[in-house]
Amino acid sequence: MIVPLMEAAADTCGGKAGALGALLRAGLPVPDGFVVTYAAYLAAVRDLDLVRVAGEPDEARRVIESRPVHATVVDALRRALDELGDPPVAVRSSAANEDTGQASAAGQYESFLAVRGVGEVADAVRACWASLFSPRAIDYRRDDQASDDLVMAVLVQCHVDAEVSGVMFTPAGPDDATQIEASWGLGPSVVGGTVTPDAYRVTEDGSVTCTVADKRTRLDRHGTRLVSSDVPTGTRDQPTIDDATATRLAKLGEEIAAVRGGPQDIEWAIADGRIWVLQARPVTAAPPPPTSPSSTSDATFTGRPGSDGTVTATLTGTPGSHGTVTGTARIVRGPSDFARVRPGDILVCPFTDPAWTPLLRVAAGVVTETGGVLSHAAIVAREHAIPAVLGIPNATSTLHDDTVITLDGTNGTVTAAHA
Repeated sequence: MIVPLMEAAADTCGGKAGALGALLRAGLPVPDGFVVTYAAYLAAVRDLDLVRVAGEPDEARRVIESRPVHATVVDALRRALDELGDPPVAVRSSAANEDTGQASAAGQYESFLAVRGVGEVADAVRACWASLFSPRAIDYRRDDQASDDLVMAVLVQCHVDAEVSGVMFTPAGPDDATQIEASWGLGPSVVGGTVTPDAYRVTEDGSVTCTVADKRTRLDRHGTRLVSSDVPTGTRDQPTIDDATATRLAKLGEEIAAVRGGPQDIEWAIADGRIWVLQARPVTAAPPPPTSPSSTSDATFTGRPGSDGTVTATLTGTPGSHGTVTGTARIVRGPSDFARVRPGDILVCPFTDPAWTPLLRVAAGVVTETGGVLSHAAIVAREHAIPAVLGIPNATSTLHDDTVITLDGTNGTVTAAHA
């Protein structure tokens, strides 16, 4: 029921673990670990089949969460952790419908960092299993007819205490560039969109261009806790990596794409000067091409006041997902505002985390104050084919609820009329 990561295959361990296992076998820098296979999940929940078929995911999740992991699995976890030296570990989902060429399921299932000890690891494994039945995961796979493939493996790897981390998209074609986003600390800040990361492009001839962002917060491990802290003022607008490191990442991306047989969405981390590969999955939807960096971070006003005293405001951010749409702005600062979103609204928010996925089916477009084009929210917006513009500071205060705005996700602009 547990196999070394080096031996992981997608048909028994899920796409995420299977891809990392293949990279390990190719000699690429992947943190060591092991996988709790589909077989362990199926043994744990075989009596839930009737619940799942009857369409009662809430009950399935409740039963999984309330049932301790079987003693045989706990014993196997203890042995596997001892072989690693019992370090802090990352415990991450590796579901059958996750990290495929058709759907990424980006951020839809649970992941846990800085987990220590067999008891905590067993609890995290159980939480990953239960996340198959979370409302956001159910909504994400609503159109997926492959319900028979609803199984979950769990990946356990040595935790990497990253000084810098980020995401990289390898080129889709010979004329495309490698796209890299990076920020200080652990990766959830970048993939979760809670910071606007530095953006790098590395072309085939090796030239590097960089847009440096104002990176205000970082996430780090303190013991078995993840702690968010402010980045010192003098460091916020400093580049996280130099051109040589960006080039090294691009070269590594080429190797990964060659092993995996196509363009890859890669999560990476740097600790003590060494690059680690944390995830590699197919690119499901390419982002828009970047625009020239804006010289301002807030709204720029254009045109003349009209007869009704209004003026057109144009805000510029990062193009996140293709398309243009006009609709009603809906300011959403957290889950308490979710019920206010109506079909066709344009979601305007500080950032989106995976719990907001159901809103992306309802909304006509998305505007965020932080985040990059390679974040989970941007990936899911592209998969849902709705426009998105990211990283517009103060968007929730500059734009107003119930006003009509036009969102251009290809060029990264939002326009609105203000009194």
